[in-house]
Amino acid sequence: MKAVAPLLFLAALAIVGAPSAAPAQEPACQRRVMQGAGAVVCRIDGARQSVRTLWLDASGAPHGSLRGISAAATAETGQMLFAMNAGMYHRDLSPVGLYVEKGKTLKGASTAGGPGNFHLKPNGVFYVRGRTFGVAETGRFLAGGGKADFATQSGPMLVIDGRLHPKFTARGQSEKIRNGVGVSDGKTAWFVITEEPVTFTAFARMFRDDLKARNALFLDGSISSLYAPSVNRADGFMPVGPIVAGFAK
Repeated sequence: MKAVAPLLFLAALAIVGAPSAAPAQEPACQRRVMQGAGAVVCRIDGARQSVRTLWLDASGAPHGSLRGISAAATAETGQMLFAMNAGMYHRDLSPVGLYVEKGKTLKGASTAGGPGNFHLKPNGVFYVRGRTFGVAETGRFLAGGGKADFATQSGPMLVIDGRLHPKFTARGQSEKIRNGVGVSDGKTAWFVITEEPVTFTAFARMFRDDLKARNALFLDGSISSLYAPSVNRADGFMPVGPIVAGFAK
């Protein structure tokens, strides 16, 4: 017994003193149910990850698709966590509104009126400045100087300082697949694409009520697409213009 006791003690000490395994990091994108509908939610933490807009390739032509963009972008920035279409675009795949990439304004902001979701005022801008993110009404963004490292304009705004867009109603009947972006604080951005049709009101509430985002912006609908390996999505059924993507630093 005297020979066994020390061995038992040493075994117990090894177990207690062994370093615990590091907790597994959550995937950037996960499937969730919000407002009674399925959606893919991609969370980006500015302290650990980055967000960029992408439009033109090295030859100056639009990337045009989420398929195949990962390899080109990863070579420059690191592992791509997700990518989705970043707003409305013309037939030539050029952005309808403001578009900024690497600090350069490649398309100016649009403040004109017109038909369609983009012009359902107020519309807004998603922007990246250093490691911080923001969503702001277009007029407010421009009044603040309009400076950004990356930015894309779209519309309508979904949530404005904690309130739903004033033209949304609970009786809205138009249901579509939709994607958008919200910011709960300057360091956390949420990118969401629904997996079933929803109204504007339900989509806005996903950001405000489920994700606690005080400001959120609609990016597109019906043709909304996603590349996200963590949920086995690599959509390529529609051409896309501007793209927004998250990267591991």
